[in-house]
Amino acid sequence: MLEIAVQMDPLERINFAGDSTFALMLEAKRRGHRLWFYTPDRLSLEGERLTARANSIEVFDDPSRYYALGEATKLDLRAMDVVLLRQDPPFDLAYITSTHLLERLAPKTLVVNDPAHVRNAPEKIFVMEFSDLMPPTLITRDRAAIERFRATHGDIVMKPLYGHGGAAVFKVAPRDPNFGSLIDMFATTFREPWVVQRFIPEIVKGDKRILLIDGEAMGAINRVPAVDDIRSNMVRGGAPAATELDSREREICARLGPELKRRGLVFVGIDVIDGWLTEINVTSPTGLRALKRIGGPDLAPPLFDAIERGLRALRASGRPSELAL
Repeated sequence: MLEIAVQMDPLERINFAGDSTFALMLEAKRRGHRLWFYTPDRLSLEGERLTARANSIEVFDDPSRYYALGEATKLDLRAMDVVLLRQDPPFDLAYITSTHLLERLAPKTLVVNDPAHVRNAPEKIFVMEFSDLMPPTLITRDRAAIERFRATHGDIVMKPLYGHGGAAVFKVAPRDPNFGSLIDMFATTFREPWVVQRFIPEIVKGDKRILLIDGEAMGAINRVPAVDDIRSNMVRGGAPAATELDSREREICARLGPELKRRGLVFVGIDVIDGWLTEINVTSPTGLRALKRIGGPDLAPPLFDAIERGLRALRASGRPSELAL
């Protein structure tokens, strides 16, 4: 039996039907592991000791009662076998701080995904290491640079660098009266640069979320946007549909896989539109429940196989997790 702590968002935010963290917890229970739950605001570092005010948790595959908590206790995270880093973005200083804290648990405790590489692989920046697989993309907050990019590429998409779930994603036409107002809004709202990307019209046919485990593509969902929306995120009304990988998508996965594995990024979701890579999601990838619901494979078991395999390798080597995997 393993001791597994899950760092995640408050339980009342769980979407029972679609939450991948919950799918992982159910699989851990099936294997006889003991689960602990805490939110990142309950972390404490005192000297060398990293603790969390955590609750033991039982999970049930029942929408009317899907969890039960035990009493809160001060949990030494170095006594855990595995910590699942599963809170959702925003990827802000609070998130970054939690990765620094969790990094202290190596080499005894396996953290999935590896916190140092989660921190060093922001989803819309890390992907730029594979820019030849992407549509033309610019990261900036300089208006003149955006105007030059728009003059070259026509229809563009603007989105916040550290956004998530499709929030504040806009399509901008070559002659768009809203452009100036969008620039003002982004400049006021976000201190970071923005992502500006050539618009891919084929988004109407879907945005494919491909799930990789330990660097291997294991399943995919085609997320089709709702009418009058360019955003395919399921939280924004995107409809999941069964799909298979084509040769281009397999080529993309083959390119990414070794680097993901090297970095200890055990569970990753990438987004591909019409053969173009747009994001590499490493903070809290989702899709496990949706994939299974539309008739695809249940990836929770192979994902836990990879976690258990990584823990065995970590203990055998005594080295940080990204080298053990």
